[in-house]
Amino acid sequence: MSVQTQPRTCLAVVLAAGEGTRMRSERPKVLHEIAGRAMLAHVMDALAGAGADAAAAVVGPQREDVAETARAAWPTAEIYVQAERRGTAHATLAARAALARGFDDVLIAFADTPLVAPATFAALRAALAEGAAIAVLGFEARDPTGYGRLLIGADGGLAGVREHKDATAAEREIRLCNAGIMALAGDSALALLESVKPANAQNEFYLTDVVELARAHGLKAVYRTAPESEVMGVNDRVQLAAAERIAQARLREAAMRAGATLVAPETVFLSHDTRLGRDVTVEPHVVFGPRVTVGDGVTIRAFSHLEGAEVAAGVSIGPFARLRPGARLEEGARIGNFVEIKASAIGRGAKVNHLSYIGDASVGAGSNIGAGVVTCNYDGFDKFRTEIGAGAFVGTNSSLVAPVRIGEGAYVGTGAVVTQDVSADALALARARQIEKPGWAKEFRARKAAAKAARTKG
Repeated sequence: MSVQTQPRTCLAVVLAAGEGTRMRSERPKVLHEIAGRAMLAHVMDALAGAGADAAAAVVGPQREDVAETARAAWPTAEIYVQAERRGTAHATLAARAALARGFDDVLIAFADTPLVAPATFAALRAALAEGAAIAVLGFEARDPTGYGRLLIGADGGLAGVREHKDATAAEREIRLCNAGIMALAGDSALALLESVKPANAQNEFYLTDVVELARAHGLKAVYRTAPESEVMGVNDRVQLAAAERIAQARLREAAMRAGATLVAPETVFLSHDTRLGRDVTVEPHVVFGPRVTVGDGVTIRAFSHLEGAEVAAGVSIGPFARLRPGARLEEGARIGNFVEIKASAIGRGAKVNHLSYIGDASVGAGSNIGAGVVTCNYDGFDKFRTEIGAGAFVGTNSSLVAPVRIGEGAYVGTGAVVTQDVSADALALARARQIEKPGWAKEFRARKAAAKAARTKG
């Protein structure tokens, strides 16, 4: 008979108090986005993926915006304030109340290191389960300047971490560097953190000092490694762009491996939550904003932009189309070039093929919306809806002034300005009757020319 062991509990502490002055921004650094999502939210999502049970976010004073983002990413997250900045151990101890609860594992992460994978955090937890008191994440740096160095003991374990400013010349030759992220065994975490002293050139409480403190107490310290690209921190907009490139490469690869064709992958930009079905074809220069779901067999042609849209199977979009939040395209719909859809449902097999704006509307199955059709949905104060029934035909260059309803099977004549409901199967004409005045143009030109000549002489 096997014995069931209880899963290890885990607290994730996310350090998010930095202002990020090098960003040259009014927005806190950790709220800058990668793939359409704040860096802080990326980190919290990865920690959840590593099995963390609870989260504590350490924010700066009066940074409710950071706290709100943390709660949005993890609704039960506890928020702690680091009133003064005195180093990473000092920041971690701001969450002392959470640390004191006695979790088996404590993961400490940085909100400006957004690319760390859940599996990497899980590897640090696994080291604790194997008996380590501390597991530090390291990487082989191409240029180690400025990074703390991991010092390896004779037993192969981690003997310490030396910050660059405090390192000897020999230690600065080491290329195995500290990524900043670590895991602590919960039963010793708080005591180790409270033992840290500011005995360094910066007069700060270094989180990395817990390694030597643990070794001094006979506790085991180890390290695990990750690629340098995964653990890169973001301190300015150049590094933000570099992180975006890495995130986009991951998202593109995942989409293609899941069955989507990206004709020119390097030109397609995805959001963190983009969902593409099988046999989707995405042509060059397509941008996906947040909250886009695309069904199987969809074709998205070049230079289209989608955000907050739900696209069913077999739909064709673009080129140069824009789907704004609330756009919902049902199976087999056709959205053509220079068409914008906002907060509207386009029915099964309906066509909006060119140069049209459909906003706050519903278009019934099988309807045809001609070129240049506009739903006039806004009066400067309020939005109004347009309803177009199944099988309706709206002629070129028509304006539908909402609120208005076009019945099933109805026809709207070209160039109409529709201000009243149209009955099912009816024809609506709303334009002036054409008249012709012989010779009018010739007389008009002569009159204008004579007036111009008189002004010139004067």
